[in-house]
Amino acid sequence: MRRRLVPADVEAAVLGGSVFACGGGGWADHGRMLGNAAMAVGSPELISIDELSDDAWIATAAAIGAPAGTTQWEMRGEDYVRAVALLQEALGMPLAGLIVGQNGMSSTLNGWLPAVTLGMAVVDAVGDVRAHPTGDMGSLGLAGSSEPMIQTAAGGHRDSGAYIELVTRGATARVSPVLRAAADQSGGFIASCRNPIRAEYVREHAALGGISLALALGEAILGAAPGGVVDAICGVTGGTILARGRVAEKQVRYTAQAFDIGTIRLDDGAGGKVLHVMNEYMAVDDGADVRLATYPDVITTLDPEGRPVSVGHVEEGAEVLVFHIPKARIPLSSSVRDPSVYPVVEQALGISIAAEALA
Repeated sequence: MRRRLVPADVEAAVLGGSVFACGGGGWADHGRMLGNAAMAVGSPELISIDELSDDAWIATAAAIGAPAGTTQWEMRGEDYVRAVALLQEALGMPLAGLIVGQNGMSSTLNGWLPAVTLGMAVVDAVGDVRAHPTGDMGSLGLAGSSEPMIQTAAGGHRDSGAYIELVTRGATARVSPVLRAAADQSGGFIASCRNPIRAEYVREHAALGGISLALALGEAILGAAPGGVVDAICGVTGGTILARGRVAEKQVRYTAQAFDIGTIRLDDGAGGKVLHVMNEYMAVDDGADVRLATYPDVITTLDPEGRPVSVGHVEEGAEVLVFHIPKARIPLSSSVRDPSVYPVVEQALGISIAAEALA
């Protein structure tokens, strides 16, 4: 499969990615900036993994930081290009393509600008169909590996003198916190490129077709009749509305590890719901602490018209819908089947995740 991405695909990617963002995954306007910047350079080519030889080099274009808008950050399109260029220089070999670690409001488009600028393809594969808080959760099962990998980062708030570039080498689980610390020092959000691997490994471990899923969902949203967006989202994905009500309480704080962590409580007239947040929605409990949904399920807040509402824009008193896709309905990568990625999340949230995620 080969598909030339065109300007209309930018909005489809942003809208579809916003649902898979699960309350995080960057910012819609940032995604539009990345997509439009790519289109100004040329037409990125989206290809399936089968278009590449097994030994072709692929890396993950990503952004690191807390997406709830609680910090002073700056990230330009050129930062994504620079991060990829730094990795390619460190590798000493040309990259054939880029994947993304997750779908999201902007992260679905993370690879478009560096790919078209540097002459490589956008590969239709993701480390995770939905957005997640840590780089390890999109690392295609490499989080527990001791094999040294290359990870780079570039970006930062220029007026504060917070621009940073770095090239790191080491085991993924050891290096990922270093890049997250760099994100915090840069203003809370930084571009990265990480983990160059062969296409054969991507084929075996990624969630294949993940970008096409976001594009198809976005196209359905754009084509929905007035008042029919929620039905369109549910129809295309097979998801359902888990709850509907008003936000009774929001307790989310920013941490020095560049995470937004806390809970959002919903009064739905049925005992209430609690949404657990670590950058993204990671779990939903009912009022009796019975688990209703857990990562890697898709968990997203929508407004009554069907527009995704990020954690940063959820306000107490607002009416929201909780949209849910069970993990059985989405492609799963080796990342989400890796037990080593869950302890840091469970410790931060104080709830169980792995038992449900790995079941």
